[in-house]
Amino acid sequence: MGRIDRRPFLLSEASPGNREQSPAVLDQINGVGSTKANKDEGVELPLGRRVWRESKKLWYILGPSIFGRVAGYTMSVVTQAFAGHLGEVELAAMSITISVIIGFNFGLLLGMASALETLCGQAFGAKRYHMLGIYIQRSFVVLFLCCFLLLPVYIFAAPLLRFLGQPDDVAELTGKLALWMIPTHFSYAFIFPLNRFFQSQLKAPIVAWASVAGLVASVATSWLCTYVLGFGVFGLAQCLNLGWWVTALGMLVYATCGGCPLTWTGWSVEAFSGLWEFIKLSVASGVMLCLENWYYKILILMTGHLHNVTVALDALSICMNINGWEMMIPFAFFAATGVRVANELGAGYGKAAKFATIVSVMQSTLIGIFFCLLVMVLRSKIAYIFTSSPEVIEEVSKLSYLLGATILLNSIQPILSGVAVGSGWQGSVAYINLGCYYGIGLPLGLLLGWVFNMSVMGIWGGMIFGGTAVQTIILAVITIRCDWEKEAEKAQQRVTKWSTSKPDDGEQYIAP
Repeated sequence: MGRIDRRPFLLSEASPGNREQSPAVLDQINGVGSTKANKDEGVELPLGRRVWRESKKLWYILGPSIFGRVAGYTMSVVTQAFAGHLGEVELAAMSITISVIIGFNFGLLLGMASALETLCGQAFGAKRYHMLGIYIQRSFVVLFLCCFLLLPVYIFAAPLLRFLGQPDDVAELTGKLALWMIPTHFSYAFIFPLNRFFQSQLKAPIVAWASVAGLVASVATSWLCTYVLGFGVFGLAQCLNLGWWVTALGMLVYATCGGCPLTWTGWSVEAFSGLWEFIKLSVASGVMLCLENWYYKILILMTGHLHNVTVALDALSICMNINGWEMMIPFAFFAATGVRVANELGAGYGKAAKFATIVSVMQSTLIGIFFCLLVMVLRSKIAYIFTSSPEVIEEVSKLSYLLGATILLNSIQPILSGVAVGSGWQGSVAYINLGCYYGIGLPLGLLLGWVFNMSVMGIWGGMIFGGTAVQTIILAVITIRCDWEKEAEKAQQRVTKWSTSKPDDGEQYIAP
């Protein structure tokens, strides 16, 4: 049996439970270095074995990440499903509140937290473990302040939606719901950084279990409030708040109460130093991701100007929910790929980062093809989850072809964005997103939707094939032409710049 690379598993973290872990798990805890180990052995592994080894590393992060993200997103889907059975206006208002109002802020906060994927991932690969705790505290500060700056979106939601052309009854109810959802908004300041903190050090199962706890709390209380207590749509808002805060507190307690002894060394005033540089990287990450996230929110808003708006909006909201549900898988690939690329680059292994990218893109694409075909087969039945309206069900069936195409494209694009985050290219990708989405896709959608009278099919089709497809092609070309060894050098320079000390001392390799 070949020698197992156990870098950088530390004696100081070697509890009796850790000593008994299998070699496969230890490989994941070590995270990086398969390339160097192979060279030390003097053997170039066959392609099949290399793919298998990389797949194990990827799925150790990816499996729990998919599970946790699906559980988290399901909270929103369940809330909208309960609202849909209260009435069409309630469904439209809840969908806009979650998909547009919360989604608008969600995209920016999620993107800003993605700066941690670059910093924490590369610091972990370079064995600067204690810096992960400093980085996450800086992210708490930045995101919490950002939450206050974004509050006007919630407070003035109703007049803003009227200005954008939404029906008065939908806009009024959405405005009230938005105020009830403010606690969910602030929970993201903790959830998103903690997600990246755990994933970067290969503790993704913690995120999954916390998300499941939040889902159980949200679903149970939603059923109780709707069918037993009769609290209606505002009760559902409180149930969603509860679910997200259960998730946030579960992760926070684990991180700060001894679950991460190497990477969390306590609250520190050092978190307030270097905030400006951290803010700049966070903003670049936020702009990169939110430009894409807002793109699909604009699609829902533009639908509000169409004829028979309630049916069109409900049908599109259902399709966006199904797409968002499935998107938790590519988003998990996005996070896992970012971690794998950042770990390998931080450790100085450019070729290993390139190979991790190839494996991740191929596997995500195969999963995307499966779900695309599944939507095509079930196109006349998938709407029953949310509604019993024959008009809405028929409209969803028509839109399912675009939904399938969207799922397929989104099985590739987020993974390439994950490579960008892991490599620290956020600023460049932000400009690409701006040009593709808002310079090409949005005008094409408006042209097909209104000038050529193709309604929601034209708007969505133009935005997908004009924006997302072009962006995916550009990112693919950049990734293919990347000099990975040069990126590894840049990563090590970045780690040195952002860290306050040399690699952590006291490391010793041990056997299980």
